Amino acid sequence: MTRAAGPDFIEALARGLDVLRSFRPGRRVSTLSEIAADTGLARPTVRRILLTLTELGYVRAEERGFALTPRVLELGMAYVHSLDMWEVARPHMQRLVARTGESTSMAQLDGSDIVYVARVAVPKIVTLSVTIGTRFPAAATSMGKVLLAALEPAELDAVLEQPTRSGIAARVLPPRPELDRTLREVRVKGWALADQDLALGIRSIATGVRNGDGRVVAALNVTVHAAETSVEKLTDDYLPPLLHAAADISNDWALRDAAPMVVRS
Repeated sequence: MTRAAGPDFIEALARGLDVLRSFRPGRRVSTLSEIAADTGLARPTVRRILLTLTELGYVRAEERGFALTPRVLELGMAYVHSLDMWEVARPHMQRLVARTGESTSMAQLDGSDIVYVARVAVPKIVTLSVTIGTRFPAAATSMGKVLLAALEPAELDAVLEQPTRSGIAARVLPPRPELDRTLREVRVKGWALADQDLALGIRSIATGVRNGDGRVVAALNVTVHAAETSVEKLTDDYLPPLLHAAADISNDWALRDAAPMVVRS
């Protein structure tokens, strides 16, 4: 196999990876000849690589050839588990911004506040400055409504009894009966709208992001200027890609949660 490589390229390592990649679904055991044919390597070279991988515990000898061992999971899972959940979400958020031309953020609930944990912003002047760690009263934000709607009744009561630590006085903070009605609607629709509730000129729409257990553990939003973007444009044009992005992030988080943890012996 011919490769275009620089002076620091380690051919032996590349060949070893070629051999590992030659194992494929539907062929649990591979013979020396099959691997040689798949990789284009000489049989003696393949044999030495297989014996080395066997010694390292990534391959085991079978009656008719060789098979991978569970230890190969270390090679992929080290990467998977090194990924922070927000790093997993970021590419989806970037695509959402590319589609809408508007900023998007993710937040989690902390007491009666939301806390921003991830953000991809576009350069626009906004009424309130938002960075990672920013707090807002949950009941006045679209993301907060989504997160509050996901709580059990007793948990919701306990959360709303806690005073905000945001230092922000929301423009509109609904009384509890009105908030309860709003949260019931959010549970049915699966998304929430905040129309200048937090501050004049800021509109946002949000939906939940779920983990591998199916629980809403974060919210994702699109934020716009009220003077530039109507509620109808938010719901008609921006809601579909928002829901799509949240579903993609949820799926990636579920895959991440389902990935087996590799314990070294």
